[in-house]
Amino acid sequence: MKKTIIVFGGTGNLGKRIVRELLKRGADVRAIVRTSTDSEKIKALEQLGAAVLEVDLDRVDALAEASKGAHCVVSALAGLGDVIVDVQKRILEAALQADVPRFIPSDFCTDYTELVPGENRNFDLRRAFREHLDRTPIQASSIFNGAFADILQYNTPILNLKEKSIGYWGDKADWKLDFTTMDDTAAFTAEVALDDEAPRDLQIASFQVSPAMLWEDVKQVTGQDFRLYQLSSLEDFARFIQKQRADYPAGENELYAKWQQGQYMYSMFTTHHTQLANERYKNLTWTTSLDFIKSFVH
Repeated sequence: MKKTIIVFGGTGNLGKRIVRELLKRGADVRAIVRTSTDSEKIKALEQLGAAVLEVDLDRVDALAEASKGAHCVVSALAGLGDVIVDVQKRILEAALQADVPRFIPSDFCTDYTELVPGENRNFDLRRAFREHLDRTPIQASSIFNGAFADILQYNTPILNLKEKSIGYWGDKADWKLDFTTMDDTAAFTAEVALDDEAPRDLQIASFQVSPAMLWEDVKQVTGQDFRLYQLSSLEDFARFIQKQRADYPAGENELYAKWQQGQYMYSMFTTHHTQLANERYKNLTWTTSLDFIKSFVH
């Protein structure tokens, strides 16, 4: 029997990929979108083969009606507290009312469960929803993919192609960072959504690469010696982020405020995945760091 999977956030960069991967695996996909969603985005999901339902996300009764008969709800929503906590709570309540047995929350990030609360605003929002989720009887599975590998393309301090530099904080030139491509994350998420035995938490990474290893990859691709250097101590970096946040209160209403970007990078250098679930699904192929670097570095 085909499984019906509901996807929220299906018009987004990750969500659309999850829809595609579920359809490739023979699932019936119901993409639930806001009533204000652009018609072209709806059309794109329908062309993939998904059934698209426009629903008022403020109405639990409407969400419950749209969720009937589903085997799993996948949330790929992005946002601040009004989305990650409030909207997801309504989606969860609807799933419970509709007797949906499984739920995958929008935890697509570094495994924050061992991190200190207060160090990352966006992780704190996910932590708040997780506490609520775990008080319900639904079977939940969180997918922790580290950082999306795409950030390596955007001239961050970790890899800056313009300046030909690779930076790190503290003494962590050899500290392995977790990166997963969106395609790999989507494929793994589709497998989890269809896996009734999936555990509560799953750590993944397309590749784990240290700044020093990244230097080697870039050297192999370009033949150039990028500058590998310490940006500052981790303690100084933490103080800088705190000051940056205090000096820019408007950032509290921005999903990716500059200080939030700093918080993400700080987390990457203070925890990493130690129990990868990459081998759980044998049909998946994971992108290597070298292949990913080759895709955009010339």
